Amino acid sequence: MRIAMIGTGYVGLVSGACFSDFGHEVVCVDKDARKIELLHQGVMPIYEPGLEALVASNVKAGRLSFTTDLAEGVKGADAVFIAVGTPSRRGDGHADLSYVFAAAREIAENLTGPAVIVTKSTVPVGTGDEVERIMREVASGAGAKVVSNPEFLREGAAIEDFKRPDRVVVGTDDEEARDVMRAIYRPLSLNQSAPILFTGRRTSELIKYAANAFLAVKITFINEIADLCEEVGADVQEVARGIGLDNRIGSKFLHAGPGYGGSCFPKDTLALLKTAGDNETPLRIVEATVQVNDARKRAMGRKVIKAMGGDVRGKTIGILGLTFKPNTDDMRDAPSLSIVAALEDAGATVKAYDPEGFEQARPLLPNVEFSESAYAAADGADALVIVTEWDAFRALDLGRIKAMLKTPLLVDLRNIYPPAEAERAGLKLVGVGKPKHG
Repeated sequence: MRIAMIGTGYVGLVSGACFSDFGHEVVCVDKDARKIELLHQGVMPIYEPGLEALVASNVKAGRLSFTTDLAEGVKGADAVFIAVGTPSRRGDGHADLSYVFAAAREIAENLTGPAVIVTKSTVPVGTGDEVERIMREVASGAGAKVVSNPEFLREGAAIEDFKRPDRVVVGTDDEEARDVMRAIYRPLSLNQSAPILFTGRRTSELIKYAANAFLAVKITFINEIADLCEEVGADVQEVARGIGLDNRIGSKFLHAGPGYGGSCFPKDTLALLKTAGDNETPLRIVEATVQVNDARKRAMGRKVIKAMGGDVRGKTIGILGLTFKPNTDDMRDAPSLSIVAALEDAGATVKAYDPEGFEQARPLLPNVEFSESAYAAADGADALVIVTEWDAFRALDLGRIKAMLKTPLLVDLRNIYPPAEAERAGLKLVGVGKPKHG
């Protein structure tokens, strides 16, 4: 099938590359001429493991192309996916849908025949209704059918998630549109039984928000349990394992840390709360989750200060990991931003190392000294803090770290290292959700 993907951001580029790898003919469209030129040169605008090779192989095979010309991109397309940004709107936290509606209008103006218009962007309930209204207003004779098809991709594992999903959600009541979506996703059924869940369009839109909100709640829950563990002498990792073995709960998203960030959870929980408020249906659990998570990030900075004796003025602190999670260069709402701000406000100097996040981090952290390696970040520092659990930090030479630090203090906000291992190296280890004594 011929697919047009409008938007070459994280969702659009990964989805377009994966669809082309299925054998579909895919054209990715973006107004940013510089981004399209870089893609023509094989340069990825985002960091995602395996993406560069996937794009290159499908471009070479003639199945994947890039253009700034939307009219050419949608010409003859069986399906047109809208995968543009929906950032939080200033003031009320609602999703900014201006890019979605602008894309829908431009698509409608350039349709040359029947097509399925698929909203891939994360959008509030009812967005598909407005996209459909635009289609009827501008392209009433084109026979466009509007479908919701939310993405469930984890940054750092997006290609695997796309090709081996837990489920594919499609929101439409139109049987012809369902047939097109079945054909697009048919390759998934050839090697596994990933279910395609067909629902109404509004239901599909809400599924994405409900899923992300639930995961945000789960993360925040274990973080609060971690705080309790520290006070009562329990170990949060053992607690998480004990409850995660219950198959009604599951072990995923039960890793205590400095709070969630990224492009999805922060903005999607806010947008869901706005939808709930507009419909006079308060979501108090989600509201509390947002408040607790925001407070936790800054609290992790205070945790470091406390571990250093309560006064960090004039001291140097090394930070390992700046991105909100490993295997991405995404700095959006990263816990490191709040942690570094708290440390700098208290008078500390911060130097940091991240395997992929420097380019995105530099404008956000103008006072941070960026180091070329984990060991360089530790060299001469009064403490070393692990903020993001990159694989490159999981097997550090702790003896070497200890020798480089002015004070042998390792604050592990991801619980990568067992206390005994740190102690053998002569380091004082402060983790998250660990007993204060013994």
